[in-house]
Amino acid sequence: MDNSSEFAPVYLRHDLMVEIGRLEMAMEHLVERDMTQQEQLRPRLESRMNHLQSELEHLPV
Repeated sequence: MDNSSEFAPVYLRHDLMVEIGRLEMAMEHLVERDMTQQEQLRPRLESRMNHLQSELEHLPV
């Protein structure tokens, strides 16, 4: 009997939450970079954040 499929959504939710936390920290540290880097990185980080949040919303509860 394999219970791993029962826990898959829990692991995926955890992984998404961890990645969202990493992105939040990266966005907080953008102020330490020069303006050019901020302008390059912010849209990519925000796009990734939106994607992960969307994935999190679509997970079964």
